[in-house]
Amino acid sequence: MAVARVGLVGAGGVAQRHARVLSQLPDAQVTGVTDVVPAAAESLASTYGTKVFPDVEALLSEGVDAVYVCVPPFAHGPAEQAVIAAGIPLFVEKPISLDHDIAVSLAKQIAESNVLTAVGHHWRYLAIVDKARTLLADRDVRLVTGAWLDKVPPVGWWPHRDRSGGPVVEQAAHVLDLARYLVGEVTQVSAVGSGTPPSVPGADIDGSTVATLRFAGGAIGTLAATCVLGWKERAGLEIYADGLALSVAEDKLTIRSGDDITTVDSDPESARVAVDAAFIRAVRGEEQDIRVPYAEALRTHELALAVAASAASGRSVDV
Repeated sequence: MAVARVGLVGAGGVAQRHARVLSQLPDAQVTGVTDVVPAAAESLASTYGTKVFPDVEALLSEGVDAVYVCVPPFAHGPAEQAVIAAGIPLFVEKPISLDHDIAVSLAKQIAESNVLTAVGHHWRYLAIVDKARTLLADRDVRLVTGAWLDKVPPVGWWPHRDRSGGPVVEQAAHVLDLARYLVGEVTQVSAVGSGTPPSVPGADIDGSTVATLRFAGGAIGTLAATCVLGWKERAGLEIYADGLALSVAEDKLTIRSGDDITTVDSDPESARVAVDAAFIRAVRGEEQDIRVPYAEALRTHELALAVAASAASGRSVDV
């Protein structure tokens, strides 16, 4: 395979980011794009000199080597099914679906067809996350505190629960995925939502959510999420193990052991490039470094859904 020909389903902000990264990779080429909003597809296509297709089926008929599905949370399902049926490698942006049954069904189809998949939890590709994982390898983690403190993104569907799933599912899933990657599986959650939406017209999501988490390895943790700010305040994870404290964010890792404090800077863009580069290498049959295939993303998604369900019901939820 000289160059991996990539089709994009969706032409919003995340698809534009992937198109930018893919266009810079020497072994990938954006071959076509389709979107339910034709003007969005036309704009992306004109930027990267590619074709516009009226639907997914037409895009697949072009003979693409891989497809990125970058659609809003509520729109997942049909595009993935078509790509899986065609046996084409599939990259899906998170959240992978609002409907748990759809996600489970897609995971089953993927397993049965053995289609190559990846999901966009790019934080796992940060070099500082690798370092944190190494530091924690021989230590018992006791406490985890995670946070995603941000604003409402400027897309119309985001502040609606039946469109986005809310801040925990749509934003803080990155933090939950990092917690699973560094600390292990969560077995039980208990959450509460504020009941007050952010001050955006028509919003019906909780403006703030707090959850407690119990990990299989014995650690306990918390997650705080809010979307009521006008800026992104903080997103990351703090981990406390015997004799060690770590603070992990996209741009920095802070390591403390007693009076010894070390800070390691990080470039967030490096992970956004690495997740696409790893997928393309796998599509080309080269190095296999896909860190979040669909089945792994489903476990993170189920954890995020459990937090949302607990906040809605007021009851603890087993994961």
